[in-house]
Amino acid sequence: MINSHKFLKSVLDTVTQHISVIDKDGKIVYVNKSWIAFGESNNCSMHNVWDKINYLKECDKSASCGDELGAKAAEGIRDVINKVKDFFYFEYPCHSPYEKRWFMMRVIPFGLEDKEYYVISHENITERVLAEEKVLNQSRIDGLTDIANRRYFDEFLDNEWKRCARLKLPLSLAIIDLDHFKSLNDTYGHQAGDECLKRVGAVLKKFTHRPADLCARYGGEEFAIVLGDTTAENSFDMMNDLIDNIRALGIPNKNSSVIPTLTASVGVATMYPHTCGSKEELISAADKMLYNVKENGRNKVLYFT
Repeated sequence: MINSHKFLKSVLDTVTQHISVIDKDGKIVYVNKSWIAFGESNNCSMHNVWDKINYLKECDKSASCGDELGAKAAEGIRDVINKVKDFFYFEYPCHSPYEKRWFMMRVIPFGLEDKEYYVISHENITERVLAEEKVLNQSRIDGLTDIANRRYFDEFLDNEWKRCARLKLPLSLAIIDLDHFKSLNDTYGHQAGDECLKRVGAVLKKFTHRPADLCARYGGEEFAIVLGDTTAENSFDMMNDLIDNIRALGIPNKNSSVIPTLTASVGVATMYPHTCGSKEELISAADKMLYNVKENGRNKVLYFT
């Protein structure tokens, strides 16, 4: 006869969802193999002592540090425990430094031997969300340069500001202006100007590889780069590399007062959102640095911290 406990444990250990079971007080009484493996792969220090962890207290701890997702999870679990809701679920991002990831959390109650327990599962829904994002991104892309448009820039910066505030990380913003672009347009024609913008857009893409990065067309000949979890020093170095790359395109601009090829001016600002006022202050600081560059010779980077 099959040992029912070992059989069910083996079945649960084959499930790709990360599953834990808690009691009414929030204490973890069971986790499956996927839950442990995810903890190990993400440097989670509690994966070997899960039976000593209170899931609710961990959520509360995250919430007290400003984690909105932790607060929402704790509230949802308590709603099920207190029978306010029959079940609870929500989708949330859980990005690593190298890839985007999303999960669906579900909380479902069950009873056994006059005791109440709650199954908490986390299912990876990244493939589905990325497919949905691909469709959505069509409305977020600037048709000429093939990078983000201004509308998506505003949305992305708002979300990244909140994320960096929650995790106490630095956030850098660069605003880039193409020097004497009107002169280039007037001299070589609008078709040459459009081709110039396309080539600059392709250069900007090289500097935004992480989920926390975004390059966007900010205005006519202005661009912006958002760099989450990036210090002032690193962003300054990156933007110096960027203007070198733009100069290296060798796009003619013979009537420029700088040099007879295309150059760019960059204003950079870095702030720690958990200690600062708003993303509008970050934009204003980067814009002020850009103005100072344009007033003092162009073709360089100035940064504010």
